[in-house]
Amino acid sequence: MEELQKENPEVHHDKKKKEIEAVINIYTSFNNTLVHVTDMSGKTITKVTGGMVTKHDRLKANPTIAMFIAKRVTENIKDLGIKSLYIRIRAKTRNPAPGPGAHAIVKSLSREGFKIVNILDTTRSPRGGPKKKGGRRGRRV
Repeated sequence: MEELQKENPEVHHDKKKKEIEAVINIYTSFNNTLVHVTDMSGKTITKVTGGMVTKHDRLKANPTIAMFIAKRVTENIKDLGIKSLYIRIRAKTRNPAPGPGAHAIVKSLSREGFKIVNILDTTRSPRGGPKKKGGRRGRRV
């Protein structure tokens, strides 16, 4: 048996497939959810939004719809052999937390069998910046 292994070393070794990596940019506001998948150089692979999945405006930011968005993204990128994902979540500027769909998308993607390398919050925050709307005395309710 040992002689066979020495003669044919490739018989018993499985070739490791190279895992293709992608970046998933998730933008969630309280009105919509957008998922943009790019390769590592930034070239677009696929893009799915809440409006592409549902026809109701009020449901575009819903976590349930976000699960369908993740399903559609999965169908598009599984064929390309992508296994590892870098996730960037972005909320509306100045918002302390992302919208309701972000967590549902990450959960769905991990359930589908993708390896999530890291999750990054890329929400923009102004450093001083222009004046907020609402005037000097703020919004009066």
